[in-house]
Amino acid sequence: MDQNNAIEVRNMSKSFKLQYDKPQTLKEQLVFSRKNKTEYHEVLKDISLDIKKGETVALIGTNGSGKSTLLKLMTKIIYPQKGTIKTQGKLTSLLELGAGFHPDFTGRENIYFNASIFGLTRSQIEARIDDIIKFSELEEFIDNPIRTYSSGMYMRLAFSIAINVDADILLVDEILAVGDQHFSDKCYDKLRELKNSDKTIVIVTHSLDVVKSLCDRAIWIYKGEFKLDGDPTYVIEEYLKQVRLDHKEEIKKLNSDEKEKYKGVVFIDTPKAFSLINNKIKQLEIRGWELSESVDSIVKIKIDGDSVEGITRHDRPDVLMTYEEQYGGYAANEFPGWVVTVDLSAYKLGQHTICVETFDHKERVISNKEIVFEISE
Repeated sequence: MDQNNAIEVRNMSKSFKLQYDKPQTLKEQLVFSRKNKTEYHEVLKDISLDIKKGETVALIGTNGSGKSTLLKLMTKIIYPQKGTIKTQGKLTSLLELGAGFHPDFTGRENIYFNASIFGLTRSQIEARIDDIIKFSELEEFIDNPIRTYSSGMYMRLAFSIAINVDADILLVDEILAVGDQHFSDKCYDKLRELKNSDKTIVIVTHSLDVVKSLCDRAIWIYKGEFKLDGDPTYVIEEYLKQVRLDHKEEIKKLNSDEKEKYKGVVFIDTPKAFSLINNKIKQLEIRGWELSESVDSIVKIKIDGDSVEGITRHDRPDVLMTYEEQYGGYAANEFPGWVVTVDLSAYKLGQHTICVETFDHKERVISNKEIVFEISE
């Protein structure tokens, strides 16, 4: 193994055996005879990659692509059918909520159990237990049984233990999505602190903004295969393009149905609501974006009830990241962005209303947004 690498994966494949309940009656044997056969589902196919010491790397991909399975293989919770995975250095992980915790014991007792799994001695745990409890902010509940904890409290305790065992490699699954915003921000601040040390971090997340801001590299796993590895911004853009392609047929079918109303959202980026715009400015650029289930969505803009002409559409990768995280299958239109420039000399001093509406192919309203701006001297 290369001494510069923290993790090496070579020609690794992983399959899971699919098992069905055995038929108990003759009728069940006839109806479910096909399910008597042994089936295997290949989750990961011939994966090879290196993660260097001190790197912060994200594994991205759609649900079911094999990201979490790859993370579990790195921890050696499960093992591959083919190929090898090697790690160098002490490893800790946050993969499943409550893993390593016993519900009938207190939070304090579970700190001892969980930290010992990561290789700490009793004296080492005692030296760090105050820091663990303080970071978790669970002082009031630490001597209560774990079964009384909420999912957010589980996450607080698990993360606090994981970052205090002085591991060389930290593996984090989507667990940080659980919990309140304050503690989630605190966790990511701690991960940034660890990133600036010599720690190696591998994180699985659907939060693409976190990938861009936190990670040195992004590795895209697509349908169980290694697809792309490189700069997070570039990898994310290519990933989102593929997401759109994969949903193309589904979107076409959706648009062929006679739905009463498509779902969608529209936003105005500029001008901001209640902006003061000097009348010496001759032209005003109105810019924004929309996401909807309609492939042929149309954007119409009115100022004080009068239609504005000359609207153009364009690509918005940043918006597609937002859609991936928050809006599910909305992004049907290839160009979600829109922009138009209007002549301000046509408008008097005072307040004016911009109304933006999106329509489907039958001219039915999908979404709308309205703001007020003011022209001043």
